[in-house]
Amino acid sequence: MVKSKEELVCELCGREVQSLSRHHLVPREEGGRYGATADLCQPCHSTLHLTFSNRDLATQYNSIPALQEAEPLQKYLKWVRGKRIERISNRRGRGKRK
Repeated sequence: MVKSKEELVCELCGREVQSLSRHHLVPREEGGRYGATADLCQPCHSTLHLTFSNRDLATQYNSIPALQEAEPLQKYLKWVRGKRIERISNRRGRGKRK
């Protein structure tokens, strides 16, 4: 018997995806190591860290409702909800590997 794949839904954009990553609602660097987490798709997780500093995530955007209402994310959320993408390039400023 083949097991059906469990439905994985991103808590931020609400899309059904193949994999999720755990986002600390208060970043670990800001004291949230053992705090609340949310399961996000990779595009949403990367976009959060590209858009907001860890300090902003800890103080202003430390819940899913706060993130869903954040003005800087509105254009992205509208766009991603209609997409079937699983990954986007990570542009966090890491240097090119040689």
